[in-house]
Amino acid sequence: MTAQTCRPPIHDDALARARAGESLWRLGALAFGHPVEEFHRALLDGSFHEAVDAAWSALTGRPWPREAPPARFADLEAGYIAAFEHGRGGKRLASLLAGEHKDLLAGQARPAFMLNVAAFYRHFGLRQATADEGRVDEPDHLACLLEFMAVLSHLEAAAITGGRDPGPVRRAARDFLVRYVEPMLALIAAALRRPSEPPLDATLVRLTRDLHGFAESRIAELAAQVGPYCSAEARSDAAPDAAAHQNLWG
Repeated sequence: MTAQTCRPPIHDDALARARAGESLWRLGALAFGHPVEEFHRALLDGSFHEAVDAAWSALTGRPWPREAPPARFADLEAGYIAAFEHGRGGKRLASLLAGEHKDLLAGQARPAFMLNVAAFYRHFGLRQATADEGRVDEPDHLACLLEFMAVLSHLEAAAITGGRDPGPVRRAARDFLVRYVEPMLALIAAALRRPSEPPLDATLVRLTRDLHGFAESRIAELAAQVGPYCSAEARSDAAPDAAAHQNLWG
């Protein structure tokens, strides 16, 4: 095999994909926060769709279909509340807090789960917001998880442009996707197959499904770049002494 047939990804292509990924994750974070009127206007005038379509097309080579938004902001908010906060009879379709899903906890107590999520944030110098409309961010809220993916994509782009190794941040992105983002999106996408009353905005339904598909493909892409995910337990079993001192993320 010659060097010409085994070339690494082109620098500009990797940079473009990192920047497009940053946009897509950040737009997802915006969409899954509690609705505000500015977001509703962006749905109505098509600017939100245009932004997602630009990132989606750059990453997949396919256009992102546009869904019809609710005509009134009140309908957008009511559908969000019914699906994710408290639906009719107090039964929502799915929580947007990862720590409220038993399948994600995998036997952990929620405080331990939250500490593990927060450890990713702390490693990259991030902390919870404390002045956003008087609320403290829940670090395991889907919007926070997606925003963190946007940060990692930004750091990947910065490493590429600065001529540094993007491997550590790619490993962090792989680990965070496998442990939290992909399974969280899978659970929510499955829950949204059931109807809610009032209905959830069709753009959010599509975005949930498509972000999950992108998370799966991104995991495969990162595995090809930096190796497959290996849990801390598996690393410890394979090499206890080395695992105790290993820092995978730089």
